[in-house]
Formats: sequence, C-alpha cells, structure tokens
Amino acid sequence: MSAPPDIVVVGGGAGGLELATQLGDTLGRRGEARVTLIDKGRTHLWKPLLHAVAAGSMDPSEHELNYLAQAHWHRFQYRYGEMIGLDRAKRAVLLAATFDEEGRQITPPRAIHYDTLVIAIGSVTNDFGTPGAARYAVPLETAEQAVRFNRRLVNACIRANAQDEPVRPGQLHVAIIGAGATGTELAAELHRTSRQVIAFGLDRVDPDKDIRIILIEAAERILPALPPRIADATLALLKELGVVVRAGAKVSEVRSDGVVLGTGEVIPSELVVWCAGVKGPDVLRQLDGLEANRANQLVVTPTLQTTLDPDIFAIGDCASCPRPGGAGPVPPRAQAAHQQASHLLRQLRRRREGRPLEPFIYRDFGSLVSLGEYSTVGSLMGFLVGKNMFIEGYFARLMYRSLYKMHEYALHGGGKTFLGALARGLSRGAEPEVKLH
Repeated sequence: MSAPPDIVVVGGGAGGLELATQLGDTLGRRGEARVTLIDKGRTHLWKPLLHAVAAGSMDPSEHELNYLAQAHWHRFQYRYGEMIGLDRAKRAVLLAATFDEEGRQITPPRAIHYDTLVIAIGSVTNDFGTPGAARYAVPLETAEQAVRFNRRLVNACIRANAQDEPVRPGQLHVAIIGAGATGTELAAELHRTSRQVIAFGLDRVDPDKDIRIILIEAAERILPALPPRIADATLALLKELGVVVRAGAKVSEVRSDGVVLGTGEVIPSELVVWCAGVKGPDVLRQLDGLEANRANQLVVTPTLQTTLDPDIFAIGDCASCPRPGGAGPVPPRAQAAHQQASHLLRQLRRRREGRPLEPFIYRDFGSLVSLGEYSTVGSLMGFLVGKNMFIEGYFARLMYRSLYKMHEYALHGGGKTFLGALARGLSRGAEPEVKLH
C-alpha cells in the first residue's frame, strides 16, 4: 500500500492557514494525504487587525492562534521555519535554520518533501528604496511590528509627560505614509487611543495641542483603490477628527525628526508608520526558475497553478492571478485569499480523483473601511444586494466584523467562534480600553 501524498502549504496567513486547516479536517483526517503547514512564526493573527494592534485598541494575545495547537486539533503538521529556496527536481522546500533570542539553534537547515505545494506567504511592505524608511518608519506586516509601534507611541507619551521642557514640535506627531485601507483605519484608531493613553494620568500632555496625526498619500486622493464615494466619506470624517490629510504628496526621505516630501517640505514627526505599497517577498524570485512579476508575485494560471510547474500552486497576496473581465489581476485583499483557499480545497480533491481543475473566479463582495468607534463606510457589490449599495454606520460596522468572523469560522467552526467572541466580550469590561504597555 503506497504512502499518502504530501501536501505542503507554505505560509500561515489568512489563505494558507484556512487551507491547511480544512485539508487537515478532510484529507488528513481520512488518511488520504499528509498535510503540512510551514511558517516562520509561531502564531497567526488576521492581518487586517494589525492597525488596531498598532493603535493599542486590541490586545493581540486575545486573537492570536497558536500553529502547534491548530495543527493538533485539525490533523495537520506544523513545521517552524522560513522558506529560503526550492528544489523542484527533488520536490523539496528548503528551510533556513532557526535560532532563539540568545542565538541558540532551534531547528537546523532542512528540506521538506512535497507532492503538491501551495505557496501562500503573503506580501511585505514596499518602501521603494526611500532613504531612511527602513530605519525610522515602522511597517505593519506582523503583530510584532504593530506591538513595537504601539509601545513606541506609549513610551513617547510617557516621556513627554516626564520631561521638564515643553513638548517639542513633532514629538508626539504620527506620520502615516500611505492612505490605503490600513493607513486610514490606523489614523482614525490613533485619534481615539492616543487620547485614551493621555487620559490615564498624563496630565502634562495636551492631546488637542501636542498630538497630531498626518496621513500622507502620493495619489491625488485617499483610498485610491476604492470607489470615490467611500474615499469622500472617509475623508470627511478624518477631517472632522482633526487628522491632517496630505494627498498628492510623495515622500522622498524619512528622518528621525520627520518626513521630507518631494517638494522639500519637512513634516515634523518622530513617530512614522509606513503603509504605502506592497510586494511579494524577495524569496519568490529565487524559487528554482518559477515565473515572478515585477512586484515579486508568482504568476499563476486561472487554476492557481504556477505557469512553469503544475504541482505548485500560489494563493493570496504572493500570487498574480488573472481576472477575466477585470482590470488587472485579482486584488490583494483578505476576501480574495479566503475565496482562493476555499476554491483550492475543492480543486485538490478533484486533482486527487484525477479530474480536471476548474478555474478560479474572484467575486468582489465590496469594500469596507473601519474607522474604529467613529464609523464604518463601504459598498456592497451588485450580485450580493441587487445593485451596488453604499453603506455606513452600524450596518457597515456589522458587515466589517462579519469578515473576521468568517475567517474564524473557517478555522474553528461555529461553536468555538461564538465562545471566543463571548469570552473576549466579558473580559473587555475588566481591562482598559487601550493597551498601556
């Protein structure tokens, strides 16, 4: 009796973890395949939540999922490590050695065999080589980076409150570079949480005078990838909150004391977040000859197979997937990764049965932007509600939260998702509404 085939998923983000979980619950549970998930982290946090972690309105420990536990519960294997290459002739994923904080080796360099490989390693921030960006600006790619920025913000407020001299111009200013969904959501969240931090006894800081949030966008309007009506509604609320919006402004340099625009103007700011531009990780250009585009994304066919190897699939932000009838490829959104994971689950079953694969068809359910406790705005697409519909307020917020619940449901099922939401709701009343450390 032959051994079951090895299905390896690299990347435990929204798409990769959902796929590995559902493959484990089906093929893995029945012994029809050995399913392995590889990730360089130990825990998973839904990426659209990172702006809330950075602002301090969400404790990541309440929402993080441990890969080892998830693998145990759902009949797949988890392997800790970072993919650094691929040997297609030997069908092996090459992993780098891992080390702890003290420099001791945890796992050696190794190779993981696959029969079918799914690459789902997401995207990384693209700072376009802007001088000083890598040193002085904090990207929001991981929970660790979001926590680091929040800690930097809280420390800056405590420092300003303890110093003898007045608050310097720009000392408590936050410059957010990139006014896409992440940047605009972060701006609104920071307006509320920064004032809550000050309210906890930092009486020498005047939030209205000393704290300023500046949102910088190179395009002519914020949210350039979304419909103008959503952008207009978001802009109106941000201005009402006092957020300074600079559209049509290109950043030429990031310094320790501020951001330099292409015109030479300096925007004083000692706290900088980079939310502009994404690309595929550099390793995707080194995967044994697989085709990648200029943004480092793997080029895939409509069946989500890479163009040069039918045994290797790619989903999520790291894949450039054609979109018949659409302008450009499938957009890098959480809903796209969710749909691709669900589609690929069905296709891997068909592949095991020797049936032809069906093409992936992206369904755009619309766009939603959460502005924290202030509002949520967005649109639902026509095939969902009969026509394109602009929504805002409570209903839009409910729809936004349902996206995360769909992700949790795919990972845990209905019962555990409900209990998790109930537990977080009960504990919230006993803790500060903003993270203070």
